[in-house]
Amino acid sequence: MIVAMNSVDILVLGAGWTSTFLLPLLQRSSITYAATTTNGRDSTIPFNFDPSSSNPEQYARLPNARTILVTFPLKGPHQSTHLTSLYRQIHGNDNRWIQLGSTGIFEAPHWNDENSPYNTENQRAVAEDELLGLGGCVLNLAGLYGGARNPKAWLTRVAKSKEDVNAKKALHLIHGVDVARAIVAVHQHFTPGKRWLLTDLHVYDWWDLMDSWGKGVGEGDGETNTEAGKHLQYQKWVGELMFEGKVRALPRGPEELGRVLDGRGFWGAMNIWPAMGSVIGNV
Repeated sequence: MIVAMNSVDILVLGAGWTSTFLLPLLQRSSITYAATTTNGRDSTIPFNFDPSSSNPEQYARLPNARTILVTFPLKGPHQSTHLTSLYRQIHGNDNRWIQLGSTGIFEAPHWNDENSPYNTENQRAVAEDELLGLGGCVLNLAGLYGGARNPKAWLTRVAKSKEDVNAKKALHLIHGVDVARAIVAVHQHFTPGKRWLLTDLHVYDWWDLMDSWGKGVGEGDGETNTEAGKHLQYQKWVGELMFEGKVRALPRGPEELGRVLDGRGFWGAMNIWPAMGSVIGNV
C-alpha cells in the first residue's frame, strides 16, 4: 500500500517564477507548504506530470494538502481530471485546486471581465473548464512582471518598426507580488467553480510606455539589446503617429485601445487591492 507524506496547507505543483514571490509570502504568513520541480532542485519534490501515465507512484511523494496550486498549463480534455484523480487516489478528496492561466483567452475587442465570453476552444481554456467542473478555481493572469521580468526589455521584441508601433494598443500587467497575494487570498477564501481575471487594475497604452521607456533603447541601459535597439526611434515614431492618428495626448483612452480588461471583480470579492500599483513606478 502506498502511504502519503505529511500534510501541508498549500502544495505548489511547479515551483517556477511565481514561487519566487509566493514562497516567501507563505513563510511570512505561517502557511505551510511544499513545492515540486521536475528535477527536485532547491529542496523541492521531484514531480513531472505525464498525462499518458496512470502510475500513482510519484503522487505518493507528494504531501496531503488543503490547497493544490497548478502553475504549469494543462491542455485539452482529460488532463485536469487525470491529475486530480491520481492525486486523490492517494490523498483523498478533501482538497481544493487552483490553476494559473492566461487572460489571453478573453478576446472580445472591448471591455472584458471575469464574466465575459472567452475562447472555449483554446486548449488551456478547455482544461481550465474541466477543472472548474471539478470544483476548482482558475486565476487568469495578465502579463507577468517583477524580478527578472522587466517590461522595458520587451520593447525591442514587440516593435521593430513604426508599423509595429502603430499596431500596438493595450497592455495589461500584474506584478509577481500581487499574484502571490491573490493565491493566498483564494487559499483563505476559496471560490469553487469560479474563473477570475487578474490585472493590476491598470490599462496601459503601449504608445505611452514606448514614449516613456524608448529613450534608453540602444543606449546600453542594461535591459535592452544595444545593437538591436540602435535604429529604433520609439519617441519619434509615437509622436508622428499621434499627428497621423489625431491623438491629442497620451495615454489613449480605452475606447481607442481595443481589447481591454477589467480586473476589479477579483480584488473586490477578496476585499484586498493590488499592492504594487502602476508598472511605471516599479521598473
